[in-house]
Amino acid sequence: METPYVAVDVAVLDRNVRSMAAAAGQRGLALRPHAKTHKTVEIARRQIEHGAAGLTVATVAEAEAFADGGIEDLFIAYPVWPSPARARRLRALADRVALRVGVDSAESAQALARSVGPLDVMVEVDSGQHRSGVRPSDAKALAADAERAGHRVSGIFTFPGHGYGPGLQHQAARDEATALLEADPQAPVRSGGSTPTAAFAEAGPLTEMRPGVYVFGDAQQVELGTCTWDDVALTVAATVVSRRGDRAIVDAGSKILGADRLAWATGFGRLPDHPDARIVALSEHHATIEFPGGAVPARGDRLRVAPNHVCATVNLTDELVVVEAGREIDRWRVAARGANT
Repeated sequence: METPYVAVDVAVLDRNVRSMAAAAGQRGLALRPHAKTHKTVEIARRQIEHGAAGLTVATVAEAEAFADGGIEDLFIAYPVWPSPARARRLRALADRVALRVGVDSAESAQALARSVGPLDVMVEVDSGQHRSGVRPSDAKALAADAERAGHRVSGIFTFPGHGYGPGLQHQAARDEATALLEADPQAPVRSGGSTPTAAFAEAGPLTEMRPGVYVFGDAQQVELGTCTWDDVALTVAATVVSRRGDRAIVDAGSKILGADRLAWATGFGRLPDHPDARIVALSEHHATIEFPGGAVPARGDRLRVAPNHVCATVNLTDELVVVEAGREIDRWRVAARGANT
């Protein structure tokens, strides 16, 4: 195959799916994986087959893509503001699947009620990332506002996104648990979780967890200690096209790897087969890789690159090349690619 392309090792993928499902089951937690990571119906079906209660998505368009693929239980974990077109799409979705929608203000709850009608909603709580969501102390009041607007309030949810940093996972999980219990310890659904904090998710504060990146893993998760290179199922296949000194240039740049690099990351991606190498520069179609010690691959050699943030990489490709024991066995369409509305 011509490079670059996005490859998924199906054996590693399936092991990751089984492991997270088992971990959730052992703790008495429902698992509702966030599908914005993989955006792929075939992977969604695997998650459901292994016991996931349903899927989490970020947009109405993602929900539509998975509903078209036969997934019947979807949570849009986002404070959706209903434009007229989006309202029509939400009404159609609610007629097709078991649908929950996030709210974080009385205004959004009222707007949804006016334009869509009664929905199952979840109140979003800010547990420390300080993005969207109400303060825990305001969650019950918002739930009452949503009920007065005509909605059915299914519970509360949060995202401990401030766990994306070295050594922050345990504290972020504690913050999440504290916020949910303060917001409403009796809420029927108390939903949270992320891949970095999944190991610390506890039944009691939570009834449901929503990790996403775990299916693939990526360089960020390895550097956080959430997974090892053996757990990374998705890599970008790239070819060395140039070399100079202790550096090689490959044909996978930001247009397939994505450009994400958090301040603590050690490069613009990593090479699982060359753990000491670092991607020191990234252009649209070039990645510059430094190999300490001078053992630089030859021109024409193929390398596996783990992106920093796998969700961005998946959204940049039309299909995933499925491999088993190094051999292509299938191709899966990224059905929700670009599903941003």
